[in-house]
This record gives sequence, structure tokens and C-alpha cells, in this order.
Amino acid sequence: MLGKDNTYQEFNDDDDVRRSPDFFGDPIEDDQDPDDSVSPEDEARGSPSSIMVSKTCLKNVFTVVLIFIYLLLTAVAAFLAYQTISDFLEKLNHPVMSVTYKEVDVFSPPGIALYPGNAQLLSCRHHDHDRIPPLVDPGKPQAGDCVIKEVTYLGPFTNGTQKKALVVRGPSDVRNKELIFMQFSQNETEEDFSAITYMLFANFSDLADSRNKSQFMRDCERNYSMWTFSGGFRTWVKMSLVRTSGKSNESVEFRQESAVVKFNDKRPEPERSNQLFFAVFEWRDPFMQEIRLIVTANAWSSVAILCGVFMAFFKAANFAKLSVQWIIRMRKRHQRHKARELSPITEESPPK
Repeated sequence: MLGKDNTYQEFNDDDDVRRSPDFFGDPIEDDQDPDDSVSPEDEARGSPSSIMVSKTCLKNVFTVVLIFIYLLLTAVAAFLAYQTISDFLEKLNHPVMSVTYKEVDVFSPPGIALYPGNAQLLSCRHHDHDRIPPLVDPGKPQAGDCVIKEVTYLGPFTNGTQKKALVVRGPSDVRNKELIFMQFSQNETEEDFSAITYMLFANFSDLADSRNKSQFMRDCERNYSMWTFSGGFRTWVKMSLVRTSGKSNESVEFRQESAVVKFNDKRPEPERSNQLFFAVFEWRDPFMQEIRLIVTANAWSSVAILCGVFMAFFKAANFAKLSVQWIIRMRKRHQRHKARELSPITEESPPK
């Protein structure tokens, strides 16, 4: 029981002890008996208590420096955590665009909605291999092979004005360079400017399968752009398809390149009062562009960084706590040794 009591007293910081384990693992030796006086030889070469006080001061300074270093590392870890969370939220709210090109042999036939107004469709024919035969009797109706649907609806932006659209089934065989050649005629004296408006939408079959074609055309006019081609010229339109996939929906956009060539009108003079329009529609290339929004934020990497940061917080706080406790123990030990040094002087002083 006596041995156990002595062992307990060695680890008790509040009792008077002869020896206590150091925070850094090096025990501090104290072999001086409190009842012994200091010899002149010890004073000449320095007493053990003064050496111990010097070591204690050095260790205290070293501990304070380490605390400041850990505080600096903690501040860096806090900044790293803030930066990691900010980058993650920034990437989450601002996805990047990924553009890919998909090669196809056949496109879905698009819908070509034409708004001729007072103009008359004279012919509409399919041709292959980028070749259009020479014109025969321009300005006169000719046989055609296009699939055409006529739709009348109320325009969404014209305050209930009725609009008439001729919807043509567009080309699909991009490998054979299929194209559609159309010819219109209009009396040029009726208007100051002669032009025909047209619109492109993704699939002609969507219109063919729609139960309410008027509503379908109204929706298309809201979502798709309008273009025009002028009279007295042949306008060659080369189409390309762009599909954009967002977070919750998907949209289709047509992009086009057009080349305009003047028509050399060789008709007799009386027939030239009617303005002629020529339009060619063709796919530009067999590639379909797909644009996707991709979120580059990686939640797992952010969680891993934050775990490392929080571990650094914990280690820094634990080290600071242990360092403060060690400084308090060293201060109490120094006070006890100082009290033991002053005890013999108090006992030897003569009473007054």
C-alpha cells in the first residue's frame, strides 16, 4: 500500500513531490535534499536548482514558439477549408460546357416552315450530290416531289393575326448530300421589298404526329428563330444541328450558313414583272454538335480535404491544451523548488 501511495503522489500535481515526469518525456532530476545547505563549491559552479530553472525557461520559450506555430498552421488550415468550400460552391453553381461532335449518316428530316405571303410556290424537288439541273421554264409551275403540309394558325406575337405556313419535309441523307430546291414567284409591284420568311425546327414528324398542328406551330414560332431569303437571288442554306442538354431540359438549335447568287433572268420582258425566289436547303456536314453542362465539383475530394483540415484543427487544439497544462505544471514545480530553497534560510535566521 505504501508503494502505491508513493506512485500516486508522483503523478499528483497539487502535492509536494520530489520528482515529476516531464511533458516531453525527460524527467527532471532533483537529488538535493531540502534540509541540506548549499556548499560554496556548488555556488561557485552553479547550483542544480539554477540549472533546472534555466532548462525550464528554455522549455517554456520553446513551448510558446510551438504554440504560435500551431496557431499559424491552424489559420492556414481554416483558410484552406474556406477556399475549398468556396471553390466547391462555385463549380456547383457554374457548370462548364462540354462540346462533342457526333457523326451520323442520316439526320431526322427537319421541318422547313415557309411564310410566302402573296408569293406562289412553283416547284419543290429533291436532288442528290450537290447538283441542281439547269432551270427549265423558270417562273412557271412544275412538278415536285416534296412532302408539304399547310398550316394556318394565330401568330403568338402578332396580336391574333392569322398566319399561313407551308411546312416542307427537309432533307435527311447527308452522306449523299441530299438537298431541296424550291422556286417561288411573286408580283414585285405589290410590295416595296420582296422577301420570304422561313423557320427551321427539329423534326418534321413532330408536326405530322401532332393532333393540334396550329398550337404546335405557335410553340415553334416562340422557340425558334426566323430567317429570310430575297427575290431575284438563289439563296443556298447549309444547316447544322446543335443539341444542348441542361440540368433539367434539352433544347435543339439550328445554325446555318447561307450563300446568295444573283439570278440572271432570261425571261421575256412582260414576264419579268413577277419576282422569282430560289432557295436551296442542305445539311452542311454529317456532324451533330452536342453541348452538355457538366458539374466539375467533386464532392469526395472536397470531403477528403475538409477531413484533413479538421484533423489539423483537432491536433492543434489538443497540442495547445497539453502545452498550457505543461506550462502550469512547470510553474508550480518552480514555485515548490523556490519554496524549498527559502525554507533553510528562514529556519537559520536568528529570532529578533
